[in-house]
Amino acid sequence: MSRSDIDVLVCGAGAAGLTLAIELARRGVAFAVVDKLATPFPGSRGKGLQPRTLEVFEDLGVLPAVLAAGGPYPQLREHRADGSHVDSPLGDASPTPAEPYAQPWMCPQWITERILRERLAALGHTVQGGCELLALAQDAHGVDATLRDAHRKRTLRARYLVGCDGGRSTVRQLLDVAFPGHDLGMRALVADLTLEGLSRDAWHRFGSDDPARQLALCPLAGTELFQLQTPVPPEGEVDISLPALQALLAQRSGRSAITLQAVHWASVYRMSARLAARYRTGRVFLAGDAAHVHPPTGGQGLNTSVQDACNLGWKLAAVLAGAPDALLDSYEAERRPVAADMLGLSTSLLEAARRGELKRSRATRQLDVGYRGSPLNLEAPARHEGLRAGDRAPDAPLVRAADGTPVRLFELLAGTHWTALGHAADADAIAPHPQLKRVVVGGDGELADPHGYFQAAWALPQGSWALLRPDGYLAAVVDADHAGAMRRWLGQMLGEACCIGPYR
Repeated sequence: MSRSDIDVLVCGAGAAGLTLAIELARRGVAFAVVDKLATPFPGSRGKGLQPRTLEVFEDLGVLPAVLAAGGPYPQLREHRADGSHVDSPLGDASPTPAEPYAQPWMCPQWITERILRERLAALGHTVQGGCELLALAQDAHGVDATLRDAHRKRTLRARYLVGCDGGRSTVRQLLDVAFPGHDLGMRALVADLTLEGLSRDAWHRFGSDDPARQLALCPLAGTELFQLQTPVPPEGEVDISLPALQALLAQRSGRSAITLQAVHWASVYRMSARLAARYRTGRVFLAGDAAHVHPPTGGQGLNTSVQDACNLGWKLAAVLAGAPDALLDSYEAERRPVAADMLGLSTSLLEAARRGELKRSRATRQLDVGYRGSPLNLEAPARHEGLRAGDRAPDAPLVRAADGTPVRLFELLAGTHWTALGHAADADAIAPHPQLKRVVVGGDGELADPHGYFQAAWALPQGSWALLRPDGYLAAVVDADHAGAMRRWLGQMLGEACCIGPYR
């Protein structure tokens, strides 16, 4: 058995594992990503990217590729037994200066993960496929992971290990972490198909008046495929051959003209809602489906997983660079309540779907997800309205005061740094820090808000400061008298010698 040393071992190369790897890579952390599968996951499964995830992807540098590869959701078309149909939009939100991405974007999971792997490769890293975790043991200084691939068994020594290895997580089982929840009493079939006889201008639904026979066929943006979703009997084998699925389509749609040409991927799964009892055990963490599983309604899963990784990545890098270990405890404190809420939301949406209802509310877009109860928050004085510590940072179109050049606030926030954002504030009130960018809007600052979009979204009194974390959430909101307290608080949390690496 061979032995090597790294900072972080990421087990699992789905959306969560890849996002975490990108976060670590752009901060210069020594890590490895392994996955039990020899080749990447081939199916659509999680096809919807929510607006908050699009904001995360903008920061990671993958949004242009995601937008080019996918497309907007089509209208929903309910087919009736008499041959008529009713069309309706899936949502009606429009972009605003504070929320530039208002609607979910469709991008099949295998394409999203391909784009993330390409970004990871551009940062100089690849996934070790066909590599299985067999055992782990940890002590006060690190984790020993026993791995096996096609050629050998070896032990890898890492300072931290993160299980991003799905609902049947080996990491979670090795830790003996409870996974309480309940079976939702439903099995479903999902498949990616090539077919003829159905238009691609709508998400087609048949049999909405019969929960046991509902069938949905959604054209997958960026491909020639349709995704099939339909319930199947709770027990027994399910035939997923082309002839069997052709018969199923004809029976449940009542359309003999829909001709199935190929089955590219198919899976039968039992729906459940479960949440890991804890997200951290010593130096080992759980993220993504390893920490929470739920029905697919509302398109929450992949998005919640990506945001788990976004939350954990900067904290691991900071602690590895000298920040106090307590920073890592905030991962569970912040993300587990979010997952609990998401399980409730997706379960309620499943019940609505059984009734034939697919309208999605603002809650599914995840723009209001925040951490107001986080131990990392600072407010001085306490705030009782408007933006508060723990909230998502809104975007705003601004201009450079010197020449009127347009610039978005999100462009200034993008990267691995923290941002001290002042409104007509004295820039010298915030001392320099290697991981802190100072931005002042209004007054003598370098940025101006000619249309009032910034102040409408942020409502910061003149002289006030907001401290933004690397993941785009407010860590602190202080008035002019407490600017020094904010800077000292940042130094205590990250360590004055903390420098994670260059901005990227």
